[in-house]
Amino acid sequence: MAAVRAGCGAGCGAGCGAGDTRALPPRSLSHPVLHTVEMHTGGEPLRVVPRLEAMEEAASAGLSLLELRRHMAATQDHVRRALMLEPRGHGDMYGAVVLRGAAAARGADLAVLFLHGSGYSAMCGHAVLALGRFALDFGLVAAPRCPETAVTLRCPCGPVTAFVPWNGQRSGNPVRFHSVPAFAAATDVAIDVPGHGRVLVDISYGGTFYAFLSAEQLGLDVCSSKTRDLVSAASAVTEAVKEQFKLHHPESEDLAFIYGTILTDGKDAFSEEPTSNICVFADEQVDRSPTGSGVTARIALQYHKGLIQLNQSRTFRSSTTGSLFTGKAVKETSFGEYKAVVVEVSGEAFYTGTATFTMEDEDPLKHGFSLK
Repeated sequence: MAAVRAGCGAGCGAGCGAGDTRALPPRSLSHPVLHTVEMHTGGEPLRVVPRLEAMEEAASAGLSLLELRRHMAATQDHVRRALMLEPRGHGDMYGAVVLRGAAAARGADLAVLFLHGSGYSAMCGHAVLALGRFALDFGLVAAPRCPETAVTLRCPCGPVTAFVPWNGQRSGNPVRFHSVPAFAAATDVAIDVPGHGRVLVDISYGGTFYAFLSAEQLGLDVCSSKTRDLVSAASAVTEAVKEQFKLHHPESEDLAFIYGTILTDGKDAFSEEPTSNICVFADEQVDRSPTGSGVTARIALQYHKGLIQLNQSRTFRSSTTGSLFTGKAVKETSFGEYKAVVVEVSGEAFYTGTATFTMEDEDPLKHGFSLK
């Protein structure tokens, strides 16, 4: 790989043009220059921060990833806001901070914190698929092997392994990953949704919790209804579930929260044909991909209901972009009191560029803004 240019500071090896700091626009010396690697998986963006020294220093103090997530929210949230929100980002931007070194990785190839427009997630499948490639191409795996290399990532929800094609020089596609234990938390839960009446939802976990229901229950079609209508309805379901259903996570109450709602076409029984869905998460963000952690949770739900068998692959299509992921349950396991499965999700991730972001002290919007 290309050597890191002097002066980059990020150690990203991206050849990002930051070697001569005189080439940068005027900036505040009190704010770091932020270098990123830009990627997407199935159309869903991933802004990778290859290094954030303040968080690596915090990791060296022995904090867990959940503790590091809280620490970043308390001390470095301006970084998230600056990179996710306008004018550098947009309302549906997604990001990841890579944490390297023994203290953070703890035996894995890297650790990661996931960022979005309103906060931090516990798991992100589309990001894991992209970060598998990133880890190989930027030298974070000591001895990659042809034709496929296993990349271990510490995520806030637990360890995840990505399997990445490697030809000796660069990574390729498709990438797949094996999830943390995934399980159905509850099925056919009656929820009163303002403006839509009573609906039945399933709640399932794939590194984070989602509510699932067919768009038809809300008088919509996941493939033909306006995205704005789907987003509003899904967000209403999320808020109703938060108010009316108590979640429990076997290991940490920090993970016991509904991340979003996934509206489906209702085609849950096994079929060779793709099944479509749209994921609305956080503060009405729309996932452009089929959603890796959502596919994980949906496979766990279908397996729980006896609709699929071990190693039966299903194809999931994003109703927004048409991009495809595949998923299958590969192993039964247990997770606390739940019968769970390990799910394999596969998809394609691509690089779109690199970026260098600066701030000026006198800019009143230097830390980003949202119109929501």
